[in-house]
Amino acid sequence: MTKNKNFYLLSLGCSKNTVDSESMAALLQRAGFGDTADPDDASVLIVNTCGFIESARQESIAALQELAALKQKNQVLIAAGCMAQRYGREVVEWVPGIDGVIGTRRWMDIVPFIQELRRRKKPQPLYHLPDEAQTVGLDEQGVLRTAVQGASAYLKIADGCRRPCAFCAIPQIKGTHVSRPLASILAEATALQEAGVQELILIAQDSTDYGHDIGLKNGTSHLLRQIAQAAPDIPWLRLMYAYPGYVTDELIETMAFLPQMTHYLDIPLQHGHRETLKRMRRPANIEWVYQTVNKLRQAMPDIAIRTTFIVGYPGETDEEFDGLKQFVRDLQFDRVGVFTYSYEASTPSATVSWQVPEEVKEARRNELMELQQSISLARNQAQVGRVLPVLIEGYGDDVTVGRTYRDAPEIDGLVFIPGELPLGELVPVRIDGALAYDLTGQVDVLSPIPVIGNP
Repeated sequence: MTKNKNFYLLSLGCSKNTVDSESMAALLQRAGFGDTADPDDASVLIVNTCGFIESARQESIAALQELAALKQKNQVLIAAGCMAQRYGREVVEWVPGIDGVIGTRRWMDIVPFIQELRRRKKPQPLYHLPDEAQTVGLDEQGVLRTAVQGASAYLKIADGCRRPCAFCAIPQIKGTHVSRPLASILAEATALQEAGVQELILIAQDSTDYGHDIGLKNGTSHLLRQIAQAAPDIPWLRLMYAYPGYVTDELIETMAFLPQMTHYLDIPLQHGHRETLKRMRRPANIEWVYQTVNKLRQAMPDIAIRTTFIVGYPGETDEEFDGLKQFVRDLQFDRVGVFTYSYEASTPSATVSWQVPEEVKEARRNELMELQQSISLARNQAQVGRVLPVLIEGYGDDVTVGRTYRDAPEIDGLVFIPGELPLGELVPVRIDGALAYDLTGQVDVLSPIPVIGNP
């Protein structure tokens, strides 16, 4: 493949961005481009940026600046993704070497966009940033990603968000929630099954909002059942980004009923004190959380529940932070991510006069993580002696590295197993040791691969 038909694509940010990057790559390959990991070997340089918080923006800008500094005469540099959509022409002011800017709502136009860049004689950058009224329907995004890295694949079921969270700019970047057509999702799930995927991870800004805009009741439950039927050879289905208040009894029953569903749920709660949640414009029914966690554990006693919290939110008092700590003690989550509040000028939270000092934010984050570390260790120690299915993902020093169904890729823990096992396989492992975030174990050659839900 000649350099003129190669592209280099750097994907930053979340798993939803990863899906868009993989889909852009599929479109480019379909158009005859080859992919390369070396920017020097490419004629097209693409950075799929993240614009969610300031640290992500700085990372995106740094990546673009680095490529702009190295860019050769016959290369074009494209800024894509969330930062491109959110800031548009400002991105070129920050990084003058950019030739084109394409937003989140028309990434599927990447091939004609590049063709237009090549045709143009004008030195000015090319922009493709439709407003919200032109937001794409996800049926146009049904790019079948048949080539994936590793045994896991993300499957985006919707885009955008209709929630009013005061700290979040996603609705400004992505637009309102749009469910992807069921047929498109099932076609991609089937293609990924044929590609040998062992784990399908369903993602959206709000995965429990699936179908409300296309007339479906209990849309997420319906979708899970349809995927399980369409792709029965994928052993693990995982649901991420469930919204508080929308984890229904129907959804819990579906998760418990379907053998392919991992007994794992990610519910970003963001806080555990009613007053903080009200200022965040988040669901503030704390009793619902207690009841729902109890229902999940009754229906699936072996479930791992993950959540995330923001500390140092504007106006967060010592009393509110103490309430969050008690909330964490009470509910004993298996996995917790803690983030300090990031000031976002275009969001309602930026107008709150009482901004918590940075040193207080960091201290609270460290304190909450220390509390959760002891809880996570106890939850992991409860796995010692169990035989768990482990998905093999890589190798370390004299060990094989994998994950149980209790751990999502990149954000949760690992299992370390002596020796070398085949990549992409599910193997039965008897857990013999526990750390705060990781497990150790031995292959149990006498056991079949255990079914999720069995003790």
